[in-house]
Amino acid sequence: MPRFVYMLLTVTGLLAGAAHGQFIILKDGSRIPQSEFTVEGGKIIRTIAIGDNKTATTQLPKQNVASLDWTDVGELSEARTMMSQGKSEEALAILAKAREFFATFEDLPGTPYVEVFFTYVETLSQAGKFEDTIKLIPQLKALKLSDSQKMKLRIIQLDIDRQTSSEYASILAEAESILSETDDSSVGASIWGIIADIHSRKKEWEKALMAYLRIPVFYGTQMQRVPDAEYKAGQMLAKMKRFEDAQATFKRLIESYPGSAVATEATKELAAINGMKNEPEEEPVEKKEPAKPAQAAAAPAK
Repeated sequence: MPRFVYMLLTVTGLLAGAAHGQFIILKDGSRIPQSEFTVEGGKIIRTIAIGDNKTATTQLPKQNVASLDWTDVGELSEARTMMSQGKSEEALAILAKAREFFATFEDLPGTPYVEVFFTYVETLSQAGKFEDTIKLIPQLKALKLSDSQKMKLRIIQLDIDRQTSSEYASILAEAESILSETDDSSVGASIWGIIADIHSRKKEWEKALMAYLRIPVFYGTQMQRVPDAEYKAGQMLAKMKRFEDAQATFKRLIESYPGSAVATEATKELAAINGMKNEPEEEPVEKKEPAKPAQAAAAPAK
């Protein structure tokens, strides 16, 4: 490759990297890259090179910051990866740290704070952190949410309802309504998880199984929801006394998600049914027609 072309490509790459980096923009127009500052206790600490491989730190007043240019929040994709591996606690730790970082810039143009905070609450709900989710709902409602986030907030609220209410018919009706309003795969995966849970609470094991399985089959791109759905499908198989099938499911989870909370729970479930054989399905009890009362004797002719 000619040296000129090589240099041109190198410079172009550097400029592209700079254009798509993460910056805070000061009111004087200066752009401070993420690599040059940290946030500690709500304070912005800037690190400045002073030559001879030496650096100095100084506190940057928040009032000097005009906006953020933050094209990508790596913590969001990192948290989704953790969830897809069945590691909900690790995902929540990542999002909690990101939330604390961006809270410093909550009111500034270009901040991803709302997206980070919303994803944190959504992940709390998905991880079954019921009380923590409820505590943060008022703060979430006070934020300026996008239409997509408003839809997802309906799902979070519906998920709370299914844990606090036995009005299953109305919850299922709302779930069906949401499904009819959007073809968003993340919404679909969430809703089918709620529908499956309702069937499980009603002890409709087969309906619950089929609903849980819809998530990996039809919404496989929502990898963060797949491990939990497969785990609960295994539980439904055990409830249906399909023990061998349940064992195969739990073994696959243990192998696929080593070191995760899902693998830990699957290990416990496997230990409880290990070696048990499938039991034949119980034949439905035929309902006998009640005996008809004997016809009244004909009245004697007059």
